[in-house]
Amino acid sequence: MGDEAKALRLAAIARKWLKDPRVGYSGDLNPAASDSERQALSSMVMAGAHVSVAEPGRVVCSLRVRAPLTVRVRMPTQPPHPSNQPWSDLLCCFLLMGSCAQDAEGRWHPGAIAAAVDNACSAAVFTVEGAPTATVQYSLSYFSPAHPDEEVEMEGRVVSRKGKLTAAMVEVRKKESGELVAIGRQWMTPVWPTKSNKRSKL
Repeated sequence: MGDEAKALRLAAIARKWLKDPRVGYSGDLNPAASDSERQALSSMVMAGAHVSVAEPGRVVCSLRVRAPLTVRVRMPTQPPHPSNQPWSDLLCCFLLMGSCAQDAEGRWHPGAIAAAVDNACSAAVFTVEGAPTATVQYSLSYFSPAHPDEEVEMEGRVVSRKGKLTAAMVEVRKKESGELVAIGRQWMTPVWPTKSNKRSKL
């Protein structure tokens, strides 16, 4: 298979995986992935994703923030046991899965944002590495909240390659206003040998 054909195939697999994280590295649906907690989380945060661009080194997808992925903060109804701390000073924060699981502001849960950004980084890196990857370093900066039913757009792109390491960056913006929600940066490395890392001494 020529380099151009391989690049197009990898981009097509990344597109399918962003839409359905149960898709394997061959591009086929892997039913066994349904039992994986990681795949279950990926499927939950990427539900309804629309991929507008998937090309070597770059992916762009959008999704609508779902209520089950928002934050609800509440006071415990009873004091913790056997702690002697005043229960009125404690807060419990939950990532709730119910359809009405949101607070008055209904913000998109930071953990769901982190998982979605991780998926976009992984997809962008896969388009150039063609192999499963492990995250070596991950940083995420939050700028503004997103609320249920708001559509957000994530653009992930490869920004650097050094030996075994590939750097990717994802920007998350509100699609309607362009307001920045978050920026994620990752260094990733293939978990099996590839053409680009066999000769590396890293």
